[in-house]
Amino acid sequence: MSNSEELVALVALLRYGSFRTSHMALRQRLIDGDSPSLILAEDPDSELIYNRAVSDVDQWITSGERPLSWLDSDYPQQLREVHDFPPVIFVRGKLAQPDNGICIVGSRKAGQAALEAAAQIAHLIVDKNWTVVSGLAEGIDTAAHVETLKLGGRTVAVIGNGINYYYPPQNRGLQHAIEDRGLVISQFWPGTSPKKYSFPMRNAVMSAYASATIIVSAKENSGTRHQAKQAAAHGRPLVVSRAVYENTTWARKLVDDPNVLARVAYSAEESVSLATEMATFTISDLTLL
Repeated sequence: MSNSEELVALVALLRYGSFRTSHMALRQRLIDGDSPSLILAEDPDSELIYNRAVSDVDQWITSGERPLSWLDSDYPQQLREVHDFPPVIFVRGKLAQPDNGICIVGSRKAGQAALEAAAQIAHLIVDKNWTVVSGLAEGIDTAAHVETLKLGGRTVAVIGNGINYYYPPQNRGLQHAIEDRGLVISQFWPGTSPKKYSFPMRNAVMSAYASATIIVSAKENSGTRHQAKQAAAHGRPLVVSRAVYENTTWARKLVDDPNVLARVAYSAEESVSLATEMATFTISDLTLL
């Protein structure tokens, strides 16, 4: 089968088949070398659900969407490196291989000092010719994206809803600007609205896409903690601000764990220096630091 036919088979499995609630099992079969069409043939309703998936993919492409499967050569290499990769993603904008990025995340309701710190960190990342990765949310994410675009740098937004859905609504223009000058990625079917469970899933993809994560601000029960834990699970370097380290138990636990690549930074400059330096080393090198 062609890659486009394998994409349809994969959509059928994920959207209508027995793997729609068991992505982990499907990922393992893909890693083992089983093609989506071969796996789909095991489903007694394979022809029916394949035809439904054909209709879906045709509609998405007609609407201007760009679905990519794990089998496509354009699928981001850094997502292939993690155990919980999304089998299908949707992209708008410019793909780059490689795309060395640092993720900036933090509170949606961040104070002015934290917003300024996020912008400064983004500025320093752009100065080093790295990509700024974030999640297009209010607060820290928005500050990071806006500063990067202002400087003419590359920014990637990983979103927690369908790629043709704008959330928060006030960031519609910002999302379009990133599509024009950077890249927007979604692992959710077009038209999907954001759900409570979708943001931790989005955090996993953000962690995987970036070479390291910097957490600017967060509270004890902040959703940002999901990003921190995913970075640790992926073996990606993690940098947290002094405030995050002092005010959250999860940050202290990760930083104090000798098996986690996590550090505390006391300034924007140190955040970027630590993140880019750690991201440049292999995991085995980092254990010696």
